[in-house]
Amino acid sequence: MTHYPNIVILTGAGISAESGIQTFRASDGLWHNHRIEEVATPQGFAKNPALVHEFYNTRRRQLLDPTVQPNAAHHALARLEREHSGSVLLVTQNVDDLHDRAGSDNLLHMHGELNKIRCNHCGMGYSCEEDIGAHTPCKSCGKTGGMRPHIVWFGEMPLYMRDIEAALLDCDLFISIGTSGNVYPAAGFVEVARDNGAHTVELNLDPSNNSEIFHRSINGLASQIVPAFVEKLLS
Repeated sequence: MTHYPNIVILTGAGISAESGIQTFRASDGLWHNHRIEEVATPQGFAKNPALVHEFYNTRRRQLLDPTVQPNAAHHALARLEREHSGSVLLVTQNVDDLHDRAGSDNLLHMHGELNKIRCNHCGMGYSCEEDIGAHTPCKSCGKTGGMRPHIVWFGEMPLYMRDIEAALLDCDLFISIGTSGNVYPAAGFVEVARDNGAHTVELNLDPSNNSEIFHRSINGLASQIVPAFVEKLLS
């Protein structure tokens, strides 16, 4: 296989599905039986913080379940970062920590992280593995009523966009894994990379909404097709 010095990888919910993490967005527009507007917008949080906190507390507890572990696809991407002679940047839309646990270091969580919280009063953020609520005090400023999940909600700007855009402009290979092709700006990354000369590959259970934009699309279980593709890249 051609050698690609600079690789950028985008991952979505499909890479974590085999680890027992439910895909975040169902075809009916509901997230875990809740309307998106209720639990994934600043307006929903302002209207009913108790509901939003319970929603993310439940998902945080799920992530701490001992049965939820990185799968072969997560481990393959960590191996690629370790063994590739060039640069590998991993950008994930997922808020779980499975890439971290698998050993990926050059990693950007563009939609935030489930096991972190931050304070709306002072802006400080913390790691968190416990349930939080409206009365949870901030460890920095001491105020209550300001703690929120460190999650990018609809209507908010994804994190690290400047770094991601710079990497897309400079990459030789762009790989999208387990994404729907529905959620922007991530769904537009392939066009940025391709327009700037990168080879583009999609690895997905089924073709995504924008699979025709990729130079190549490979379908199957992430735990099978990602390790196989990484093996070819490193051989």
